[in-house]
Amino acid sequence: MTRRVVITGMAVLAPGGNGVRAFWDLISSGRTATRPITLFDASGFRSRIAGEVDFDGGPAELRHLDRAVRFAVLCAQDALLDSGITVDEFPAHRIGVGIGTAVGCTTGLDREYAVVSDSGRSWLVDHTKAVPQLFDYLVPTSFAAEVAWAVGAEGPASVISTGCTSGLDAIGYGCELIREGSVDVVIAGASDAPISPITVACFDALKATSTNNEYPGEASRPFDRNRDGFVLAEGAAVFVLEELAHARRRGARIQAEVTGYATRCNAHHMTGLHHEGREMAEAIRAAMAEARIWAGDIDYINAHGSGTRQNDRHETAAFKRALGDHAYRTPVSSIKSMVGHSLGAIGSIELAASALVLEHNLVPPTANLHEADPECDLDYVPLVAREQDTDAVLCVGSGFGGFQSAVILERAA
Repeated sequence: MTRRVVITGMAVLAPGGNGVRAFWDLISSGRTATRPITLFDASGFRSRIAGEVDFDGGPAELRHLDRAVRFAVLCAQDALLDSGITVDEFPAHRIGVGIGTAVGCTTGLDREYAVVSDSGRSWLVDHTKAVPQLFDYLVPTSFAAEVAWAVGAEGPASVISTGCTSGLDAIGYGCELIREGSVDVVIAGASDAPISPITVACFDALKATSTNNEYPGEASRPFDRNRDGFVLAEGAAVFVLEELAHARRRGARIQAEVTGYATRCNAHHMTGLHHEGREMAEAIRAAMAEARIWAGDIDYINAHGSGTRQNDRHETAAFKRALGDHAYRTPVSSIKSMVGHSLGAIGSIELAASALVLEHNLVPPTANLHEADPECDLDYVPLVAREQDTDAVLCVGSGFGGFQSAVILERAA
């Protein structure tokens, strides 16, 4: 008998809304949280806007950690608290950890390289100026290790790094651990804090980010004819995944069931996408097959919706290919229009939004969508949230390297 996986705890740190309630208030109201970069002097950059998390640094005992790792640890602790689980209640080796990240400890590495190289002027760096934690910044496993230590998890612990699908793939990994019987509980999610000079410079070079610096709140415009790129962001979301029978025995509040997951790679190009959307469509079909549902059962699609012409058209084609005519009857929206694109973290943040859609029967809008791209001709829920009974949500992601992932959440029966 297949072990079913449910979400029993959730925590979010996102631009404009720390905590699940504040996050939901932001995206359900259609407000935007993108603004001028304040984390460093971005005056010399092409794109000078981002979705920043209002964050005081966290507890003193975590200050030695990279910003993204702190996000992950704090979210893991809050998700565990939300779940009502006391780790002393059952063996610690039955708790696993899966944390996704696209760019690891970028903020710490960028800052410390500037220190040891005299802001890049010295080719031969002075290691004596480095902080003791530099090794942890360099090795991404620190994400999983720190979360495991913080929550007392002694089961399997891994970092999942698949670019912008990392947040979805971390959930898929956690579900597989539970289904195979290795653990009963997994702390799973993703975190990224990429708003640093090196990351902004890289996307500047690609011309992938928006240059609407004068009006940052209007810059992220998925599916809109006048979009000019995505808005970089940071954030984290972490879940407590639990085997259904285990959750019921302890009387847990079940927030959603993860019924389907699949991932594919296009084996084509680091950043290029086939316009037909074949690989994303295949991931969607495989996720639906695992969930044992049909296209007509999908009530809402939480899109990748990055706000680049290539991606918006690619996933529009994928939805049509995977769902057929039902794609035209299914509301689709992108919360990146409000919180930006936090790279590896965004998939988990979007899954949090998807779970909240099931809870509230309210579809968040695509902000800033005033004039749809004629080639993006689906129902993208422009500007205003929409009340709708929702039992099944499809959440998708697309990442550098050709990764395409899909997760299906359903209201737990």
